[in-house]
Amino acid sequence: MPMSDDFKKRLSPLLPDIVNTFGTPFHIYDEAGIKNTCDTLNTAFKAIPGFKEYFAVKALPNPTVMALVREKGFGFDCSSVPELVLARQVGARAEEIMFTSNNTSEGQFRAAMDQGGAILNLDDISLISKLPQTPDLICFRYNPGPSRTGNAIIGNPVEAKYGVSSGQIRGAYEQALKLGVKRFGIHTMLASNELNYAYMVETADMLLETVEKLHADLGIQFEFINIGGGLGIPYTPEAKAFDLGAMARGITRSFEKFKNRNGWVPRLYMESGRYITGPHGVLVTTVINHKNIYRDYVGVDASMSALMRPGMYDAYHHIHIHGKESGPINGKVDVVGALCENNDKFAVQRDLPRTERGDILVIHDTGAHGHAMGFNYNGQLRPKELLLRKDSSVDLIRRAETAADYFATLDFEPKSMKP
Repeated sequence: MPMSDDFKKRLSPLLPDIVNTFGTPFHIYDEAGIKNTCDTLNTAFKAIPGFKEYFAVKALPNPTVMALVREKGFGFDCSSVPELVLARQVGARAEEIMFTSNNTSEGQFRAAMDQGGAILNLDDISLISKLPQTPDLICFRYNPGPSRTGNAIIGNPVEAKYGVSSGQIRGAYEQALKLGVKRFGIHTMLASNELNYAYMVETADMLLETVEKLHADLGIQFEFINIGGGLGIPYTPEAKAFDLGAMARGITRSFEKFKNRNGWVPRLYMESGRYITGPHGVLVTTVINHKNIYRDYVGVDASMSALMRPGMYDAYHHIHIHGKESGPINGKVDVVGALCENNDKFAVQRDLPRTERGDILVIHDTGAHGHAMGFNYNGQLRPKELLLRKDSSVDLIRRAETAADYFATLDFEPKSMKP
């Protein structure tokens, strides 16, 4: 179900005061829900020694939230230099960080290997030559191609830009061995927002089979497999929650069988983002206009710049109107922002109760890839972020952007070139 009942029960009585104090629009995250999900994930895989979750910073790059997950023993999966900076600002170092980038420059690799380094997860065999120095530990992102299917968000593995192909994977590790690399891992990421737990078990099995073969061929004893993220959340009311317990039991059995066959076993790493924070965030916005032409439109003070997923992926995000959760359905409406794009819609032909100007709309499941995917087209400014603490206090954890922020890059020293 979208937005947990516990989050809703604790947020609802506070919401009018939060709106009066901070103003809309804003994303607000649930500390209790995030911590509980972290605990659930750690408990599910406790039978696999050395299990570690590397929180995908791209999902919610806010240092206050990152500090919460680090308290639970999580590392960080980073894909850019600013994400590395954020991870290090909350205290992560060395192998607490996995740098999984693609189309990577030498400068980015230098940044990743600075300040104690990080686990380098190379997306292509050609990147070996771009490394400024030989790391002690190296990992390759594996793309199995036509032997597996992906999904709509990441795409068919054959068409996806990510990873080392099945025909290249052995050669990649051979090259690393020749460079003098001593320690190894392997990674893959084939699907996003996947609700079928069996798919994730199959992904672990695929990597275990791959490392078993590479061990036989090259003598490499892999330290870990990283099955990526991709654990889904039920955005629609009728969708079933991801069965984490079944996934954990299946992968644990696979690890036990591997150890029985080989006498050794790698650690299990994951890099979930959406599963950790997605259901524990909502976008709160106020109704400011109504328009009735060929359709009925409810205009709010947030725009697609605060939540891109509906416009980019045609994604469903559940919506409720504060104080009218059990009210009669008035009819179908489009819930829209002010952007000069027709896909600036949070809901299309959605059955909702009648709204009045000033009503508070709560858009569910924005705790991942919500604020993080924000943008400034049309001069739109990204909203603030808040954190609902376990004691029901509310903290501002990122201020809203201002016009000064938008114009800051126009303040520069003149520079030109003449032929």
